[in-house]
Amino acid sequence: MLGFLLVALVLTAGSARAQGQRRVVQFTGIVASGDSLLGVPGAAIFVPKAGRGTASNPYGYFSLPVLAGDSIVIRSLGYRNQYVIIPENYPRQSYSVIVQLKEDATVLPEVRIFPYATEKAFKEAFLAMKPPSEEDRTPADKLNEQVMRRMFNTLPVTSMGNYRQTMQAQQNDQMRRMGLGATPATNNPLLNPFSWLQLINQVKSGEFKKKEGVDY
Repeated sequence: MLGFLLVALVLTAGSARAQGQRRVVQFTGIVASGDSLLGVPGAAIFVPKAGRGTASNPYGYFSLPVLAGDSIVIRSLGYRNQYVIIPENYPRQSYSVIVQLKEDATVLPEVRIFPYATEKAFKEAFLAMKPPSEEDRTPADKLNEQVMRRMFNTLPVTSMGNYRQTMQAQQNDQMRRMGLGATPATNNPLLNPFSWLQLINQVKSGEFKKKEGVDY
């Protein structure tokens, strides 16, 4: 009789322990945007009661171990929250879903920003303003030639000036490539192969032979 009671007690304790432990389920899925099925990256998938969660990857995929019976929240900026509950008696070890988030368009009220707390304070400050007088301004006749020359030499080239210089350099380079522009070879006859060819032909033809009565 005592042995039967011990066996019954052990079976009862094991059954209670089995009922108290919830099954661990691997919760996986894809967070999509509406009906487009485009993945939503960076969406938060978490269990509020347990304080654990994860985030979807750049393709919207996620994987999170949960317990059977957990309530899971899927949240992303610009979308409404979605909730998924794992059944308490879920028999499998994995639970996969496709979560389609719906856009949450929130229209914010108009906000006007003023530099003063009230309109009255703005009017008082505006009327109290003192515009610059003619004495405070720098007349153009005070600029002498040296100041103007210094400004001319120190001021940077404008965008139009840079454009003209660049286009002129490109045009000169194109002319040199085509043989129409001035190059060191064309300016110096010693570096010009055509000048050497002309010189050789002149030597062969005897144009440089010393003639009688002519001093070179």
